[in-house]
Amino acid sequence: MITTQKLTIEDLERKAYDIRQDIIRMLEHAKSGHSAGPLGLADIFAALYFDVLKHDPAKPDWDKRDILLLSNGHCVPVRYAAMAEAGYFDKKELMTLRQFGSRLQGHPERLKLPGLEHTSGPLGCGLSQAAGMALAMRMNKDMHRWVYVVMGDGELNEGNIWEAAMLAGKYNLNNVIGIIDRNNIQIDGPTESVMPLEDLKGKWESFGWHVLEVDGNNIENFIDACAMARAVVEKPVMIIAHTIPGKGVDFMEYDFHWHGGAPGVGVPNHEQAIKALHELRTLKGKITSEHE
Repeated sequence: MITTQKLTIEDLERKAYDIRQDIIRMLEHAKSGHSAGPLGLADIFAALYFDVLKHDPAKPDWDKRDILLLSNGHCVPVRYAAMAEAGYFDKKELMTLRQFGSRLQGHPERLKLPGLEHTSGPLGCGLSQAAGMALAMRMNKDMHRWVYVVMGDGELNEGNIWEAAMLAGKYNLNNVIGIIDRNNIQIDGPTESVMPLEDLKGKWESFGWHVLEVDGNNIENFIDACAMARAVVEKPVMIIAHTIPGKGVDFMEYDFHWHGGAPGVGVPNHEQAIKALHELRTLKGKITSEHE
């Protein structure tokens, strides 16, 4: 990020928890949307927007910016929350999520909001888009920029992903950095029950990718992995980021039923949202305050 001051890891962790709180507020107000994935990705998006990416919220089309694609577009609440936190738009707009006419649709729409690089919908398309952009950058001799693409692990059921993996491997697209949100759930259940993915590292290596595995909820480790990925010059890089779905909210963590569920639906008095926000504000009780 274009900034005059480097944030500490503690600063970034606080950003991640601020992002999580906004996700809960957005989803509870919308009464629809996905909870588990966005909450699990908050650390990664805090790291991307406040440390890893070259970008400028004041100039969304800056020609030296890195590109960030969100292939599993249903997780877009985490991106909207991170973008608002970074200054792309006023946080008040977050409460328009999924409303008719809002710029913040249930899947990112490129022409609606400055700073979005693509429109997503059908799963599996993001890596193909990333490979195409990366190849175009190479042809234009547009150096020192990277295309980051976040994907869900359940999304890897799509054949389109593996076609793009072959192309990126064939052309040694070292300006592509893939990030798999390895939270082990999808809408119908655990990934290894629905359609087993392991040996996931071995699969990507067999397609000609350099693979890194990291704790995706450890911001420092994730930032280090991105730095290592940019240092690889001979092939594309895939970061398998192991995350906890629903991270930060006890009753959501690891539960696949929250993949496509929003807090407060069918629950009186905002009980679920209130409980979730309390856990996030107090870091599950580690912080005590007379105002809580």
